[in-house]
Amino acid sequence: MSFWDALLLGIVQGLTEFLPVSSSGHLALFTSLLGADGLAEENLLFALLVHAATALATIIVFRKDIKELSLGVFQKQNKNARLFVGYIIVSMIPAIGVGLFFEKEITALFGNNLALVGVMLCITAVLLFITDRAPEKKQPLTFGIALIIGVAQAIAILPGISRSGATIATALLIGIARPEAARFSFLMVIPLIFGSMAKSLLDHGAASFDVSHVFPLVVGFVAALVSGVFACTWMIALVKRSKLSYFAVYCLIVGVAATVVAWS
Repeated sequence: MSFWDALLLGIVQGLTEFLPVSSSGHLALFTSLLGADGLAEENLLFALLVHAATALATIIVFRKDIKELSLGVFQKQNKNARLFVGYIIVSMIPAIGVGLFFEKEITALFGNNLALVGVMLCITAVLLFITDRAPEKKQPLTFGIALIIGVAQAIAILPGISRSGATIATALLIGIARPEAARFSFLMVIPLIFGSMAKSLLDHGAASFDVSHVFPLVVGFVAALVSGVFACTWMIALVKRSKLSYFAVYCLIVGVAATVVAWS
């Protein structure tokens, strides 16, 4: 992998992990454009590092929330912290189930499948457009709602369906307040990212990693981290201001273009 490939893919991962445009879909598009199909499989360490970078970006942006939750679960009087952590645990169940029982089927979807990515991006566009016009409500989180949002997260495993877009949209359509929807969407994915990384390490083993090109790995990690912090902070502000329609237009244009190219 060249320096410029690592830089570009790191930025793409950092931006699209948080913006509602599908990181998996965009990585599939860019690896196809770069002539590097199957990049994640051939360079597993790079894939793990850029995902670690986006998880670290989330921790940086939400460091105060994470500190309060970490301390709060051990405080008897802080019931809200324990409930919120419980909601996160429940939200993980659907994605864990899909990852454990349908791993081969999911992996097959991440091949050279631009048509699927294009169609899923169009679906993401429709979802964002509808959500941006949802009335403002203040429905509190519950275990049932957390599970529903978790189902949306599991569906977003499909390349082209935005994870942040799907989870935030589902929360808003149910009636969760915009700041809380964004907060829960980004915090709920942190354990899944680290869990997925651990599973990849166990399945493939360190011996399969090619660490002969350390510099591109560092470049990709830093690019994903910096762009991720920027995108996460920006996305929180956009959700509060109901500005998801802009991304709906973008997803629709890219989705239609990818579909036309795939079928031409």
